[in-house]
Amino acid sequence: MAVELKVGRFEPEYLGKLEFYLEALDRDVRKPHENPAIGVLLCASKEDEVVEYALNRSLSPALVAEYQTQLPDKALLQAKLHEFYALNVFRGQGL
Repeated sequence: MAVELKVGRFEPEYLGKLEFYLEALDRDVRKPHENPAIGVLLCASKEDEVVEYALNRSLSPALVAEYQTQLPDKALLQAKLHEFYALNVFRGQGL
């Protein structure tokens, strides 16, 4: 899997670069029993029509999505981090 994060809006040329990475993964990293690499391109914004045109003839499995630049509430974030830590400590002890 290739994940690319862009700080600006989606540009069609980003997809070409992602396809380059996917081809490299498939040729040099993927094992014979594995499926082809999947690409995820996260952009600060996107225009659906531009993404549709860019993906229309693409042969590589790829997803283009927007991300949010605002963190959740501090208390919620702390609670989730504590929950995640507690879960991983619990698993790490083999209980």
